[in-house]
Amino acid sequence: MPEYPNRQFLDFEQPIKELYEQIDQTKKLADKNNKVDYSNTLLQLQGSILDKRKEITERLTPWQRVQLSRHPDRPYTMKYIDKICTNFIELHGDRNVKDDKAMVGGFAQIEGETVMMIGQQKGSNTKMRQLRNFGMANPEGYRKALRLMKLAEKFNKPVVTLIDTPGAFPGMEAEERGQGEAIARNIYEMIRLKVPIVVVIIGEGASGGALGIGVGDRVLMMENSWYTVISPENCSTILWRSWDKKELAAEQLKLTANDMKSFGLVDDIIPEPLGGAHWDYSEAANIVKAHIIPVIRQLKEIDAKERCKLRIEKFGKMGFWEELPE
Repeated sequence: MPEYPNRQFLDFEQPIKELYEQIDQTKKLADKNNKVDYSNTLLQLQGSILDKRKEITERLTPWQRVQLSRHPDRPYTMKYIDKICTNFIELHGDRNVKDDKAMVGGFAQIEGETVMMIGQQKGSNTKMRQLRNFGMANPEGYRKALRLMKLAEKFNKPVVTLIDTPGAFPGMEAEERGQGEAIARNIYEMIRLKVPIVVVIIGEGASGGALGIGVGDRVLMMENSWYTVISPENCSTILWRSWDKKELAAEQLKLTANDMKSFGLVDDIIPEPLGGAHWDYSEAANIVKAHIIPVIRQLKEIDAKERCKLRIEKFGKMGFWEELPE
């Protein structure tokens, strides 16, 4: 993680930034005056940072959680793969059009267990964001993901997908190449895949872009991620003809991890380091790994046909409805 001042701060993280500035000023004073011991002051300020991170985390609004999911310092799929896995071998292309850089995947090992890792990848700077198309996959990205899932099925290896996308790419060329069909095909094939599937929402989980790799035996969601059919900004634009109501939209969409868990749409919530995953990549990855490993081991104990049956039942009973008498 970059240290301050390279670290970026959101609006509600400004009190933390001020504490870092005080630490910098104290260090400068210590360099100028060697006769005064500033170590206790520095320790107190570092403790205050932890306290402030905890305080902010405990009172986050839905919109603030959306902002944290998009934090420029937040770890993306490749960072989690690097921290969680060993011997990762990235596989490319959909064997039809091209290699979609917004979707990454390949075989890797987690604690000696060979798995197929698949996920959307955003870029860490302007050039990489353009290369990765901001994590918005084209049809060939979803077809690549399906090809890798089928490859995992062939070798009887579990599939782990990491979701972090503002949505599937909405461009005309994507629609011409069958964006909707590609996502629908993935949902159809994933529901009947014979190997265990673990889905982890690590950041943004928007619309069909998330569902294209989002069908699994277990769906886990990180504490400061979101999962819904539309982003708060677009929802606000549709309902109020303005982005100004995005905070209200975020609240009304019920998109947080706690909301999703209460609706039965996700199975478990993965806690994050104090203040969010962007404060400690290694700790965030270790927490994710600690949740993935037991789930994979549990799912491997279930017969493949029974696992598919349970998966179909799991997604088939989602949703709430009421039948009115005639």
